[in-house]
Amino acid sequence: MPDESVVVADRPELKRYEIAIGDQVAYLTYRTNDDHVLLSHTEVPASLRGRGLAGVLAKHGLDEARRAGKKVIVRCPFVTAWLLRHPEYNDIVVARVADSGAVDRQPPGEPR
Repeated sequence: MPDESVVVADRPELKRYEIAIGDQVAYLTYRTNDDHVLLSHTEVPASLRGRGLAGVLAKHGLDEARRAGKKVIVRCPFVTAWLLRHPEYNDIVVARVADSGAVDRQPPGEPR
């Protein structure tokens, strides 16, 4: 369970949401257009793993998309897996893109 004091910052110039702890930064990269957000990649330094930070970033990215009225395309494998445990976001997920480039236009419903 992540610490309640964790703060997610939007860094639009870097196209990412990030959590800075000391000199380490965990982040989720994104791209946006008028009607959707692409969540592309989550990175958590080894020293910060196991604290739930990637989940905090995934939730934040999805909440921001919902707040902005945008649909979500997921390319990040972590976010795809996280969505399996959080179906409350399925209404805004329109597609996920596998590393192979294959597109699944249905929200993930079960592990593959």
